[in-house]
Amino acid sequence: MATQWILFEMFQVLHEVPFYHVLLEGGLLVWILWLIFHKSYNPKELQQLTEKEKEQLIEEWTPEPLVGNVPQNHPSLKPHIVSGKAGKYMNVNGHQCLNMATHNYLGFVGNKDIEESAVKTVQKYGVGSCGPRGFYGTVDVHLDLEDKLAEFMKMEEAVVYSYGFCTIASAIPAYSKRGDVIFVDEDVNFAIQKGLDASRSKIRFFKHNDMADLERLLLEQAELDRRNPKKAQVTRRFLIVEGIYMNSGDICPLPELVELRKKYKLRIFIDENVSFGTLGDHGRGVTEYYNVPNDEVDVISCSMEWAMATIGGFCVGSSFVIEHQRLSGLGYSFSASLPPLLATAAIKALDIMQTDPSMFMKLQMCCQHVHRALSSLTLLTLKGHPDSPVKHLYLRDPPNCTDHELCLLNKIVDFCIEHGVAVVTAAYLPVEKFTRRNSIRVTVNNMLTEDEINNVAAVLEKACENLH
Repeated sequence: MATQWILFEMFQVLHEVPFYHVLLEGGLLVWILWLIFHKSYNPKELQQLTEKEKEQLIEEWTPEPLVGNVPQNHPSLKPHIVSGKAGKYMNVNGHQCLNMATHNYLGFVGNKDIEESAVKTVQKYGVGSCGPRGFYGTVDVHLDLEDKLAEFMKMEEAVVYSYGFCTIASAIPAYSKRGDVIFVDEDVNFAIQKGLDASRSKIRFFKHNDMADLERLLLEQAELDRRNPKKAQVTRRFLIVEGIYMNSGDICPLPELVELRKKYKLRIFIDENVSFGTLGDHGRGVTEYYNVPNDEVDVISCSMEWAMATIGGFCVGSSFVIEHQRLSGLGYSFSASLPPLLATAAIKALDIMQTDPSMFMKLQMCCQHVHRALSSLTLLTLKGHPDSPVKHLYLRDPPNCTDHELCLLNKIVDFCIEHGVAVVTAAYLPVEKFTRRNSIRVTVNNMLTEDEINNVAAVLEKACENLH
């Protein structure tokens, strides 16, 4: 009776359901069964090669080279070899040279106090932490460094990364996701570009330091938001710039950027790799340089590998913004933490910066003197802000071929090294977003004297004359 009742109920259901519905479900069931039991091919039907045919195929196969053809005169095949510390002077290819190539802005490389603090830390903690910050990689000196950085930058909180490059590259995708919009200067460095790629956001590049072009893009986005208000409610907008642009030596117009931020409701990130420790009366960077309140900026990212002469990087901002990176910043969560000796070296560098703020004024004077001296060169054009410790020199009359231009610049660099001045050509990867013109990059430190700066300009001038 139970079986008959079930069959009766099924018949009633089938009778009530539309015929096309039953036909569709029956067809789907047959298709699923066919997919499960059908084989796309029969291995037995494949043509079997003979041993002779296999040997012939192996003999004819030529693997592609792991590395493509590289010209024998490629600069990477003839690197400049540095022996010893890269302080005010360094030994390059056997020549004792005045260092105008590395980013030792404050002269901390070789500082005895910093070295002694690092040695004591090695004796106490060893050389590494052997784990990420969230997995037994946090040492007390990491927390001390974060507290001191937040205090120095006058921000609520700081987070320390173990590698300078990954700091901004991890901070950007920690906040900006697919569907968000990022407005970014076209001259930003490679680390920012990698962060943009990782964010998967919509990227809108504006012309370098061109506020009119930026506002044009912001107006276009505002019009899109007006047409689609529902989407606009869930779209976040970010503005990313550098304090001092590594690729040009220019300083960003922060007051104008802040006004646009307020007007169009943007979140602003500043990468201060170059400007930290070089701009402002106390070296706090571009916000102090322009006297802009820190709360006008959402995140400030800095590398400790340049002005502070150690390794790693950090981000500072409000507590609820920075805490988010401890779970979402991939470079923080999944990288071994900063070795304790490098953290204490950074702490000591901060102490020196706070004890003697006159070093920043001296650096500014050196930057301006270098700018005046290099502006007088007859065959090279100088670009960069007078207050920037990074300068770029371009051939005044460049050839049409970029490779030839780079070759000429490398000859100038080689001449300078042979005559006691270490400079370097700016290097760019071919995968960068924008093609940049070849240049000689000159860096400034606060240990330079007036006579040394004049000698640098004289050697560069003589190198150009010798080339022509």
